[in-house]
Amino acid sequence: MSQENLAYTPSACRPVTDVLSLIGDKWTVLIVMLLADGPRRFNELKRMVNGISQRMLTLTLRNLEREGLVNRTVFPTVPPRVEYELTALGKSLKAPVAALGQWAHANQLQMDLARLEFDKKAAEAA
Repeated sequence: MSQENLAYTPSACRPVTDVLSLIGDKWTVLIVMLLADGPRRFNELKRMVNGISQRMLTLTLRNLEREGLVNRTVFPTVPPRVEYELTALGKSLKAPVAALGQWAHANQLQMDLARLEFDKKAAEAA
């Protein structure tokens, strides 16, 4: 089997599917990009991410930590200070995420127009 065909087998696509599931949620990409500028405290992130609940931020950061993209550091102060920062693996995600964001901005109008055209045809067919 050639390398080109291998890319389309279910087992070869699984890592891509896993990464897309991880970064495809509502908050992960934003948090990764905020942490790309350096370590941040939990409440600082919460203030910067408009509309995220404390629970969702906790779950997202925990998931990113589990996947090896974020380090959580607890400082022995009263009250405890907790900082989150990207690992080397997390930092390596910055460029692909930024490229995806640039693509989305560059193609948003074209996709909006395609969606309108599709919806118009669907309404006419109904």
